[in-house]
Amino acid sequence: MTAASRQRAYIVCGNAGAGKSTFAAQLSTRLGAALLDIDTLTERLARLVLRGQGLDEDDRDSPAYKALLREPIYETLFDVARENLAHVPCVLVGPFTRERRQADWPERLTARLGSAVEIYYLWCSPEQRRERLARRQNPRDRGKLLDFGTYAAAGEDPGPLPFQHHRIDTTSR
Repeated sequence: MTAASRQRAYIVCGNAGAGKSTFAAQLSTRLGAALLDIDTLTERLARLVLRGQGLDEDDRDSPAYKALLREPIYETLFDVARENLAHVPCVLVGPFTRERRQADWPERLTARLGSAVEIYYLWCSPEQRRERLARRQNPRDRGKLLDFGTYAAAGEDPGPLPFQHHRIDTTSR
């Protein structure tokens, strides 16, 4: 099956609090697509592994978390998507912080998934993101909110994404 004959993958990326989950749910409903949110797919296992390693179960930003779980979590998302793309379009949701800064990511993702991809980058003001993180009261956001300035600066992209994408400003949503 070629990428052209498989269903399309829709990638929704951006920083925490940008509105990825809300936008992706609306997009998947409109498209009749499977919704594959990285947090939903991997949260229970991530917590179990972190606890087993004696690490904070709510941590998603430390070097220890990233070294231990970042790659397997993303690979799990891609494996589930690849399997489903033979049957239905899929909306994949995650920050993809590192990947969205790489000019060849869409081509590598197309090869990895075996499907054409369309990327949506969600953005809103840092103030709006901080407000949303505080309002949703997710334990995984505590560390982000303790030093939001440092967290927000680390997640800011140095400029426009280096490939074709849809930039969605969710500040007023």
